[in-house]
Amino acid sequence: QVQLVESGGGLVQPGGSLRLSCAASGNSSRLAAMDWHRQAPGKQRELVAAITSGGLTNYADSVKGRFTISRDNAKRMVYLQMNSLKPEDTAVYYCVAPGSGTWGQGTQVTVSS
Repeated sequence: QVQLVESGGGLVQPGGSLRLSCAASGNSSRLAAMDWHRQAPGKQRELVAAITSGGLTNYADSVKGRFTISRDNAKRMVYLQMNSLKPEDTAVYYCVAPGSGTWGQGTQVTVSS
């Protein structure tokens, strides 16, 4: 069973940047496909970005060109670089291992002036 811990959230002004990190630990010897999801107040959770074990990526239309998902398999880390942030990006961001159905505890991102 893998455990996931996110970090890097915070308050940022519109147009700013944040980098979220997700540390994976546990019995799994290999970090498989990983996702970042988010949930804004009063809205359903949505998939933001995904990366396969081989590094192929996919993004929600709302973040394409602004967000970049990456991974460091040796360190068992997954990252989400978020640029040109908008108020509508405000949400709790979750790191997810879809293969095992494991979710992290989430990290709050607030974009506001």
